[in-house]
Amino acid sequence: MVWKMTVVLGMLCVLSGGVVAEIQEAPVGESATSTAPHASYWSDAGYGVLATFSNIFYMPAKVVYAGVGLLTGSLGFVLTAGDGDIARSIWSPSLGGTYVITPGMLRGHEEILFSGPSYSND
Repeated sequence: MVWKMTVVLGMLCVLSGGVVAEIQEAPVGESATSTAPHASYWSDAGYGVLATFSNIFYMPAKVVYAGVGLLTGSLGFVLTAGDGDIARSIWSPSLGGTYVITPGMLRGHEEILFSGPSYSND
């Protein structure tokens, strides 16, 4: 069942990546259908499939990390009698960051941040 969903998601990424690439590569004043096919379609498709498979493992790990951080920060808030700085120092790294890996991230155009920014109390 899981592999069927993975194949469907991969196909959707491939199809949507090709359409977006075709629209983006069309010169000004011309329709996207008048341009010649580019070799980058296969590359776009490959990055789309790779991003889909990467997210199968990355997204659950990130959600678990964020959930544990949310609980830990809340516990820290309660145990310190409402000290928001302690809670924020736990919540910011765990709840921030990237939740979905995109093909642009795999190409190196965007940064993948598993944890968000940390704020010090200085």
